[in-house]
Amino acid sequence: MAVLDIRLYGDPVLSSRAEEITAFDSNVRMLAQNMLETMDAAGGVGLAANQVGILKRIFVYDCSHTQAGLRGTLINPKWMPLGEDMQNGSEGCLSIPGIYAETSRHNRVYVSGRDVEGRPMGMVASGLLARCIQHETDHLDGVLFLRRLGDADRKAAMRTIREADWFNYPG
Repeated sequence: MAVLDIRLYGDPVLSSRAEEITAFDSNVRMLAQNMLETMDAAGGVGLAANQVGILKRIFVYDCSHTQAGLRGTLINPKWMPLGEDMQNGSEGCLSIPGIYAETSRHNRVYVSGRDVEGRPMGMVASGLLARCIQHETDHLDGVLFLRRLGDADRKAAMRTIREADWFNYPG
């Protein structure tokens, strides 16, 4: 297993849509294990493949410390909201270190996809796990959570990013 490098804001791979996975082989299983190890090392609750430079539709999650108690891998995810209830909460991203902002997400979702063996799977999720599913699927679509923020919060986040040591702003 290996801890992979996490791509940071400004890397074009983060704004690219990932491709469906069609071959469920040892490479996919190894990628999932490496992504779980990388997420754990970074202290995250989710990690999408494009965050480690791989444009494949796979993400890992760990909500084992919550009531949902789930940890795993989801491949080729598709989700839909269940009801109209929304949740607002602080959201961050391993690809945008130090930035947290109130972000609105659906409170309950149904997600379907495949496991690492290619078997169909689906689940109902709420709270943090629902937030994680939406956030990580956004990544796979090339969307960062900054796009979900209101104008003032997005401008404040961008100002903080431009001033961050890790951001190599060319301007």
